[in-house]
Order: sequence, then C-alpha cells, then structure tokens
Amino acid sequence: MKKYLFIIVAALLIFVSCDGQKNNKLKNGKWRGEFSASDQKIPFILDVANAETDSVKVYLINGAERVALDSITYSGDTVTIPIKAYDTQLVGIVYDGKIDGFFKKLYVENDPGVPFTAIWGGAPRFEVASAPSPVSLVGKWDINFVNQEGDTTKNVGVFSQEKDILTGSILTNSGDLRYLEGALTNDGFQFSAFAGLSPYLIKAKFEGNDAFTGEFYTTRGVTRLIGKRNSEAALADPYSLTYLKKGYDRIDFTFPNIEGEKVSLSDPRYKGKVVIVSILGSWCPNCLDEMEYLAPWYRENKERGVEIIGLAFERKDDPEYVKTVLSRLVKRYDVDYEILFAGKLGNDSAEKALPALSKIASYPTTIFIDKKGVVRKIHTGFNGPATGLFYDEFKKDFNKIVDDLLAE
Repeated sequence: MKKYLFIIVAALLIFVSCDGQKNNKLKNGKWRGEFSASDQKIPFILDVANAETDSVKVYLINGAERVALDSITYSGDTVTIPIKAYDTQLVGIVYDGKIDGFFKKLYVENDPGVPFTAIWGGAPRFEVASAPSPVSLVGKWDINFVNQEGDTTKNVGVFSQEKDILTGSILTNSGDLRYLEGALTNDGFQFSAFAGLSPYLIKAKFEGNDAFTGEFYTTRGVTRLIGKRNSEAALADPYSLTYLKKGYDRIDFTFPNIEGEKVSLSDPRYKGKVVIVSILGSWCPNCLDEMEYLAPWYRENKERGVEIIGLAFERKDDPEYVKTVLSRLVKRYDVDYEILFAGKLGNDSAEKALPALSKIASYPTTIFIDKKGVVRKIHTGFNGPATGLFYDEFKKDFNKIVDDLLAE
C-alpha cells in the first residue's frame, strides 16, 4: 500500500511541477505592460506567438508597427527578451500570466533598468474614456517643446483617428518620434510608444478646439508641450541646417568597414558616380527607418550609376562591439553597400571625422554628391513611415534629387 501511495504522490509532484513550469512561461496573445518612469505609468503592448515552441516570438506593437523580437530565453522562471537593434532587453519573472521585470540598456555598464509589469489578456493600451472629448486631434499641429530650462523647439504633429484609437507622430528637425498610439481622454488625449529604445508618454488637455497643453515623458524627464492646430504646419528646411564650411565644395574620408578594411570616398568604386553618404548610428531609430528605405532602393538603382556609403558613429569604439552591431544591421536590412565605422559617438566626433561640414545637427544626416565629387545637398533628419504624407514627400524629393544628378 505504501508503495502505491509513494507512486501517486510522486506523480502528483511531477504534475504540479510541469503545471508550474507552464505557468512560468509566456503565453500566446497580447500582454499589456507598464513602465514606471518619471512618476508615470507608461503603457506598452506585447504580442506573443509560438510560445509553446523553441521559436517563440514577441512583437512590440505601436499602431501599425510590429517590431519582431526573437532569441527569447528562459532560466527557471525568468524570461529574457533581447531587443538586438538597440542593444537592450526586457528581463523579468513570469508567473500566472504576469511578468515583473526591468528594461535594461546593455550598452550602459551596471544599468539599473526601468521597472515594468505586464499582464496577459489583451487589455487595450489605454482605457476608453467614459465621455471622450468631442474635440478632434486629426490633422497637423504646431507643437512647441519647452524643456526645464525654458528653451523652446518648434515641432510638427500629424495625427489620425480610427474609432477609439489615435495614431500619428511628432516630427522634429532631427527626425520623428515614430509610431505613437493613443486615445482620447475626457478632456484631452494621451499617447505612448515603445519600440525597444526608450518608452514615451504624452498626456495633454485641449484648450478650446484648436489648442492643447501637455507633457512629454521619457525615462530622462519631462518636457512641456504647447500645441496649436495649423494645416500648414512645417519644419525648418532640412537642407539648410547642415552645410559645407566656406572654401569647401566636397568632403573626403577614409574609414574601416565591418571587416576592418579601409574604404575611401576616392576609391575607384565611387569615381564618376552619384554618391549618397548616410551619417548614422545603429542606436538611432530614425537611422534604421532610413536604412529600411535605402537598402532596397539601392538594390533597385545601383546599376544606374549611384552608390551609397554609410558612416556609423557608435556608442563604443571596441572593434568586436562595432563589428557585432553593424553586422546585425547589414543582416537585418540586407544591406549591399558599405557601412564604415567613423568613430565613437560624442559631442563633436562627427565634426572631427568630417571637418568640411559646419556641424552634424542630427542622425541621420544624408549627403548628396554629384559625379564630379561635389557636394550638392545635405539633408538633416529623416521623416519615416510613421509620418504618412511627410514620408511620401521625402521619397519623392529624394528620387528627384538623384534623378537630376544622374541626368547631368
């Protein structure tokens, strides 16, 4: 009798252990998370697929954007979700449909991380307001960012609405905030976003039909927002912000590629061709948006006599680190053109690497060079696919510039 009792107890322990193991893994479907930062709860959405297999995938959801994450691993009840594009990760303890953990920046030594919780079940990013504001946010807005020192930067907001969901982006002269997703509140609106680099939260109240005030929260702090509706809202001319110093009409450089081989703008490969130089960083979301456009564009157009060179400024100058992050970029976007390591990111590193330029106001910065090697245009920033018509205008303008230079 004791023998049979022992067998039954052992079987129950195995069952409980297996059941507990299942409860300590991700589950397929939507998870709603919240970061705790700047005295706020910043919501984000995860979508898990193939949870029952070794090829589990997690997607970060922001409006139409789905950022795919793989190589998820478990150690006991702890899950690690790498975000390779930005050298960051989500790591937390999973139990009964909940994750308690931290968002960590791996490139920061001893980063304490940003705490978060996530709960399985498909809850919306923001609750639907009991009496949503009747004011429409749809359209273009002038939005001033006012920092804690009182300095003001003029930006542009472009927003849409479908049923209860708000989407859109905010454009700055250095690029856009990418895909924002939100909802109306009783007296205003709110947005959040998380694509792997930094969580964002925007909270604002309408002041009449054509104005709002609010706050923009990140892990670094709070910025005040002042918005006014303006159907003609526009940024400063992106071709006017960076220029060649007096006495220069061209640039020159020699930097190592991913394999450590020196590549120069004066190499035979670039002679007599239109050359596009993209100043970028693997850590820069707008640079990744630009690369997602440039990589397939180059494959379709390289036979026309045009070349692209990427000049990357990275967080570290360790050769192995640089090779890892840049190789990852090449693989992710199937890049056929050279990406060179131009130096460690710093306040004046780009100016030292390219002394003919007045300054580098933003990543990315894109330089158009004609067949004779003369710099013809320099574009600051990048309006990506989250900006809708602004992105369409960029592509049209980009292709016109290249077509004109090739026709000369």
